[in-house]
Amino acid sequence: MQQIKAYLEQIATISSEDWAFFMSKLQRRVIPKKTVFLKLHAIENHISFIESGVVRLFIPKEDSEKEITFGFSFKNQFVSAYDSFLTRQPSAYQLQALNETTLLSINYEDLQAVYKTTQIGNLIGRLTAERLFLIKSSREQNLLNLSAEERYVKIFKERPELLKVIPLKYISSYIGVTAQALSRIRKRI
Repeated sequence: MQQIKAYLEQIATISSEDWAFFMSKLQRRVIPKKTVFLKLHAIENHISFIESGVVRLFIPKEDSEKEITFGFSFKNQFVSAYDSFLTRQPSAYQLQALNETTLLSINYEDLQAVYKTTQIGNLIGRLTAERLFLIKSSREQNLLNLSAEERYVKIFKERPELLKVIPLKYISSYIGVTAQALSRIRKRI
């Protein structure tokens, strides 16, 4: 619980009453390695803070080699199928724990109660949404403005640990190339 408190206190000062109410709504979940914990067409009912582990966001395909990985979330980040969470509509993608992952989760109804009951709830919600948006925006801009090789180098520089814990087939999908093309990029570098 200290990790999420430290993260949120970077955003704003939280009174002990607001913090106690917020903490009472959090549920710790341990997701086993390789478990899909939000399936396609399910409605996302949680926003979760990652205490440990890595989560992959992906669009499943009949042929698992053609799955489209479009995001990763790491320790000390929030993760959610946020569009499904907000709209209460079925998710168009899945969330998978790539290794054993510990989450602190709050469900939709409890988050609404935090918004209504605490002074800081709306600020935390807005700033968290803004951070999720900035991650998404950065990814889209990288896809539009950088070559596959530049995207790979950027990942390597910004998140070298990613290359140690995430299979290359997911990284190739994430940067928008085939596994063979990624192999050629890696050889050139």
